[in-house]
Parts: sequence; C-alpha cells; structure tokens
Amino acid sequence: MKKKLLFVIPSLEAGGGEKSLVNLLSQIDYSQYQVDLLLFKESGIFLPSIPAHVKIIGLQESYQLFILTLFSSVRKFVMKKQFQLAYARIAYSASNRLLKNKAYSEQVSWKFISKSLNFLDKEYDAAIGYLEKSSIYFIVDKVKANKKIGWIHTNYSSSGLNKDYDNPFFEKLDHIITVSEECAVSLKETFSTCREKIKVIQNIVSPAAILKLADQRTASTEKSNEQIKIVTVGRLSHEKGIDLAIQACMRLIERGYKVKWEVLGEGPEREKLEKLIELSNLEKNFFLLGVKDNPYPYIKEADIYVQPSRYEGKSIAIDEAKILGKPIVVTNFDTAKDQISTGINGLIVEKSVEGICNGIERLTENKELLAYITRNLSAERLGTEEEIKKLYKLI
Repeated sequence: MKKKLLFVIPSLEAGGGEKSLVNLLSQIDYSQYQVDLLLFKESGIFLPSIPAHVKIIGLQESYQLFILTLFSSVRKFVMKKQFQLAYARIAYSASNRLLKNKAYSEQVSWKFISKSLNFLDKEYDAAIGYLEKSSIYFIVDKVKANKKIGWIHTNYSSSGLNKDYDNPFFEKLDHIITVSEECAVSLKETFSTCREKIKVIQNIVSPAAILKLADQRTASTEKSNEQIKIVTVGRLSHEKGIDLAIQACMRLIERGYKVKWEVLGEGPEREKLEKLIELSNLEKNFFLLGVKDNPYPYIKEADIYVQPSRYEGKSIAIDEAKILGKPIVVTNFDTAKDQISTGINGLIVEKSVEGICNGIERLTENKELLAYITRNLSAERLGTEEEIKKLYKLI
C-alpha cells in the first residue's frame, strides 16, 4: 500500500525553497508514495512544473475570505455572522502594522490566520512543512500524521526569526531538515533540545536536466564580445544584496570595464532598485529581467556568476551555476563555504561593494585563475538526486 505524504508550502512563486520542492517532487517514486501538495495560494511560476501524480489541494473558504483586503474580509465575515473571524482579521492587520521585524511579524500572524483554518480530514503517514513559519505551523496545528517534518531553507541565526515563538512548534516535530551543514550548526546552537532531530538533506539538483534546458538559447541572452557579462539569480529583497551589486557595477564601469549585469528574479525592492539604477546612470548596464521560466540560458551565456547576498541558507542558484561551469563570486555569508572553496571553484569575497567589485576584477584579469576554476568545476560531481533516499529513510 502506498504511503501518503503531504507537503505544505505557501505558494510556488519564484524562490529557492519553491524550486527545491519542485526538484524534490520530480524525484519521488510514485509507485510507492501518494503525494498531496497543500498551497496557501494556488499560484506561482513553478505551478506548471509540478508532476502530474501530485494532487494539489487548497484551503477552506474561511481562509480565502481571511486573505482578502481588511475591509472586504471583515465585511464578509460579519455578513456570515462569523464575528470571531472578523475580530481575528482586524487583529492580524493591526499586528502587521505594529511589528517592524517582518520575519517575526509573519510568525505572530499565525495565531490569527490559524483561526480561519480547520483540521484536514485526511490522515497522512508523513506531513512535511517545506518552508519556515506558516508551513511548519500548519502541519503541527492542523494535520493528523504519523510523522511531522519541518524543512528550514535559511540560516536561522541570520533570518530575524524569533526562536521563542518557533520552539514549541519544533518540539512537536519528529524531524527538522535543513539544507547545509552550516545551517544545521545554526539550528543546533539555537534549539539545543532539538539537536537529535536535525538532519541535513541537500537541495536536489539534476545536472542532466539543467544542461538540456541551458541549450534553449534566446536572443536576449546574447552579448557583445567586449563586454563582461554577469548574471545573478535572486529575489529582489534586502537579504539578496542586489543593491550592493548595482554599486559594484558602477564601480567597475568607473574602473574602465564594459559591463552587462542581468538579475533574474522579482521581489518587494524592485522600485527601490530601479531608482538606484537610474541614479547611478546604469540603465544600459544593469538589468532587472524579472522571473524567467528557464534561467539557464542566461547563466550559460555569462562570463561570471555573482551571488551578492547578505545571508543565504544554501543557494540553489550557486549549485546551478557550478553545473554550468560558471566562475562564481559569492559574498562571505555564513553558508558560502558549504558551496564554494575560494580559489578552487570560485571566490568568496568580503560582503561589500568593494569586495564584490574586486572579486569580479580578479577573475577578469587573472586568466590562469579563471581557467583553473573552470577546470575544477568541470571535474566536480554536482548531482544530488540521491538525497531523496534520506527523506525516504526518515519517513
């Protein structure tokens, strides 16, 4: 008899965790497992990539009403005489306005959101909250399952999350999975009573699939020979350091380099970053291309891949750039050394405009180092499809 699995994630919008889930679902043995996927919002660029065997389930009407605008939500709850939900919706809005720490605000929001959610009727062999915060809270509070697993895709110490809020939920999990050894160290230091539950399962990447998709060239991926083409993949948000990349691009141009820098991703800082590009007179050099269904041709055509993040869990984009043989510059966020050995398969640089700029310049000017790194990348074993067996073992 097939084991019943439930995965929970807010949506399938562009993001490392979301892409990681799609990759994982593509590797599951569906002759042995029946898989449901619960989305808080049935949307996102990765939605068409979900395997046909996966049953997508949505949330109840009361939750759909809860996420409407404040006025619409309260009005509909009052019309239905659901006064407790109307009050919870008002409290939810007030809480989000009062709490300045966005990560903590999202945590606290759960006590209001959860009032609009009922227990799922179906019982599972394993329920997996595949992202921090609400995904994990949901499987703890609203799901019947023999095993409950939480998946952490970030370095907890750098995330801004409140450990005291998460601890009661983590205590109720059977396993806590994270994506790198450095992330595991952070979790064990923060949640000492949960140390034995914490396991590492790397993000699943398939070199064969990536290399095939990378061959789908488009005109927009082309560059002129005299330019240095740089690509970054990441959400347009503070932690990804796109503002640092813009300033590094300006500094490279001031030093006489011809640069074309493309960023693939979307997020809340787009308007702010567009203004910075305009103020820096980089409209012909720095491009925010938005989310791309297939980012790999852009990475393949790059001279250098740059990840200017302030913090990361474990970046799938870095692994993908490695598979495509791209020399890589990453800032020295805590988990960078889990993926890059500086001077061997890339460069880890200071988390600053000057550090990023100097790393790019070093790879551009030192052809021997560039060739050495490229050779090492071509020899590296980078597929992680076998990681799925670690999940089977935990289930």
